[in-house]
Amino acid sequence: MAANEDTFLHLARPLGPAPVGTQPSTHPLTVIIQPQALLSVLDHSTRRPPDQTRVIGTLLGTRSDADDSTITIHSSFAVGHTETTDQVEVDMEYQKTMLDLHKKGNPKEVLVGWYATSSELNTFSALIQNFYGGQGDGTWPYPAVHMTVSTEAGKGVEVRTYISAPVGVTPERAADSAAFIPVPYEIRYGEADRSGLEMLAAAKDREDRTVATITDIESLEHALEDILGMLDRVGKYVEGVIEEEDDTLPNTSLGQYLLNALALAPKVDPADIEKDFNNHIQDVLAVSYLANTIRTQMDLSNRLATAQLTMGGPESTSLATKEEGGQQSQRGGGQRGGRGRGGQQREQRDQREPVSAI
Repeated sequence: MAANEDTFLHLARPLGPAPVGTQPSTHPLTVIIQPQALLSVLDHSTRRPPDQTRVIGTLLGTRSDADDSTITIHSSFAVGHTETTDQVEVDMEYQKTMLDLHKKGNPKEVLVGWYATSSELNTFSALIQNFYGGQGDGTWPYPAVHMTVSTEAGKGVEVRTYISAPVGVTPERAADSAAFIPVPYEIRYGEADRSGLEMLAAAKDREDRTVATITDIESLEHALEDILGMLDRVGKYVEGVIEEEDDTLPNTSLGQYLLNALALAPKVDPADIEKDFNNHIQDVLAVSYLANTIRTQMDLSNRLATAQLTMGGPESTSLATKEEGGQQSQRGGGQRGGRGRGGQQREQRDQREPVSAI
């Protein structure tokens, strides 16, 4: 999303006095600002003391690999400072410590510049700019980006980005002087940030500055409404190009491209779309119900099988009963066999008695 429509002209000119080989680059560049970095700056501004007009902080991001002409600002952190009409004091040790800690957690992000919540540029701004753009702990040999964010109450948020070049007749004078050169910037966000930004935009028109979270169906409805609105806007533009209206600023090539894109959209009655959508929802619900039923049946079967293995099933009980019955029958047969032998002995004694009597 383009946040600034201004155009800039970069002029090559001799820089101020500085040792040979130590001048930072001032070639044209473009700054891309991520929403989380800008929100962090605004949060820092809301927590500033009442007697402090502006706050400052460090900007962290990445540079393009090709020619370093694009700087992307990903995040920022606050840096304490005290500013009066005569002097300014910045907690440099805190800034260095926080920068080292941030590099440990995000090694790909580097120091790219600093921010201030005021659009004013003065001598103190030049001093801080020279510190961030210097050698050692600064951005040298790359230019340091200075981002100003206007946070005056009752006015819109205005963002500006600058780089600087040293000026001055002597090196001592050049240390606290700088020529700030405006550079174009762009606030760019992805699809993941869109929902949060839309909620913030919806809360700005409410007195309590709060908004309720929406469901997935409501989010889908809003997305469809936005798509329909964009299609209507594009259709009106194409009609204006075809009819050659003066207020449309027609572009024949662009109108032809958009017309070809609109021709790909299906011409379907909204009632038919609603009917197909409802049928699809019913099919999805039916499949979900069957899947849950199958899952429940499988879980129940697993529980029953586990219970039989743990407590013993009916097959093991019947086998144990058969074994006990066989042992009892063997014992009973032995007893009956014993009684049979006793009977044979009595019969033999009966046969012997008559012989002895004779």
